Amino acid sequence: MINNKLKGMGVALITPFKEDDSIDFDALARIVEHQIKNGTDYLVVCGTTAETPTLTNEEKEEIKQFVINVNNGRVPIVYGIGGNNTKEIIHKIQHVDLNGVDAILSVTPYYNKPSQEGLYQHFAAIANASSLPIILYNVPGRTGVNMTAETTLRLANEFSNVCAVKEASGNFSQIDDIIKNKPADFMVISGDDGITFPLITLGAVGVISVIGNAFPKEFSRMVRLALEGDYENARIIHHNFTELIELLFVEGNPAGVKSMLAVMGYIENKLRLPLVPNTIKTYEKIRQVLNRL
Repeated sequence: MINNKLKGMGVALITPFKEDDSIDFDALARIVEHQIKNGTDYLVVCGTTAETPTLTNEEKEEIKQFVINVNNGRVPIVYGIGGNNTKEIIHKIQHVDLNGVDAILSVTPYYNKPSQEGLYQHFAAIANASSLPIILYNVPGRTGVNMTAETTLRLANEFSNVCAVKEASGNFSQIDDIIKNKPADFMVISGDDGITFPLITLGAVGVISVIGNAFPKEFSRMVRLALEGDYENARIIHHNFTELIELLFVEGNPAGVKSMLAVMGYIENKLRLPLVPNTIKTYEKIRQVLNRL
């Protein structure tokens, strides 16, 4: 069952680049191995953290196939197929090779700011077109539109393949409303590292994490302890990471986690325009916190 596969910590993989702007597949392989060997429960390929708006369709396909091959069936794979053109998303779902993919992560449409009915119709069309489970992704800070609990619950109740929501609204009452009123087999997944621990205490099943790129062993342990009800030990790990998580996002994602991975020696600190690396000031703060940890 997909529900068992998506509990715990998923990691939204970054896309490492070389100085010439090409994809660094050697670094990507190192990161994938680092995840699998250190407790990550599933991998999210071509999510927002992967800088997907700067990737061509051919590059997305190449990355997906590369990660599937390196993973070799060891952990589940979630693939990002989202956007603000419903017909284009449906076309991709129907024509992209999804062998080796366990579920699709689809973000709410950005920029064109649909109404709640528009959001419902958008995801209803995607659900009808997909043979794979769908994870809704609500991240109003990036998309400019919030999908309400009512709309999420409407989709969860009406479509059996809408299996989860990655909630990154930061709105505790909204997320708690979904958890309280959802169907029994529908999952709520945290979309914010910093509030994963409290959301699990409310009933979330885990997180799709950014910081897990660098600290899969430690952060997956926190998630696991919280899911087991060992809140005291989970809280200690949660508090150990609060300063670092704040630094991760102070100049945008994935600039922070790429700085972190560069300090740790996994990648070159390279992003694709219009994104740029952290300032030296933030980079040094990250380096200092990492040294302390």
